[in-house]
Amino acid sequence: MTEASIREELTLYARKTVDKGLVVGPGGNISARLGEDMYLSPSGFALEDIEPEQWVKVHIPSGEVAAGSVRPSSEVLMHLFCYRVNEAIQAIVHTHPVYSIALTTISQELPMLFPDQAALVGDIAFVPYVVPTTDVLAKLVAEKAEHHNSILLCNHGLVTTGKNLREAYYRTQVVEDSAKIYMIASSVRPPRTLTEAEYKEIQALESEAYRVQLLQQMK
Repeated sequence: MTEASIREELTLYARKTVDKGLVVGPGGNISARLGEDMYLSPSGFALEDIEPEQWVKVHIPSGEVAAGSVRPSSEVLMHLFCYRVNEAIQAIVHTHPVYSIALTTISQELPMLFPDQAALVGDIAFVPYVVPTTDVLAKLVAEKAEHHNSILLCNHGLVTTGKNLREAYYRTQVVEDSAKIYMIASSVRPPRTLTEAEYKEIQALESEAYRVQLLQQMK
């Protein structure tokens, strides 16, 4: 990846995120890593309005913002801390999906419901409500990001990570679909969930492993 391709890819997935209704207006933020730098959405911009040259370059070890850049997202610490604790993370998508937020207001558990959730996401972490944009929230999310790729922020939103933006973005969609299925099914009766054995069986399928591998390699 080059800086130019990272900026183009961020612009593409920012607009996908808005098109799918995962954020509204200037809500949410996304970033991608290139070496020791990350490229993050600027503060106050609606994601669909960000042009490739407007993504803010931030040095991950120091937190220094590149000269001449506009102000980075107010959640800059959350992104920085996650990249610092887990070198496998190459992209972060933070959104405010309706069903995911609704779920966190009534539960701090999202059971395993269907194969895509088991294969692409796995166990989902929860972080209790903390005032957004604070270093307290950033630290709590980073702690979860060491071992989880999807983190629900109670009464706030969702953070997903990936080896590229495509993977992080699709995890966002799968978690939101999982929350939607759970909320709809629970309104009728307690839903059937995958057993631990069924969950592990999905993760062990060669076909699922191949699909995830392709996802990690593609834009």
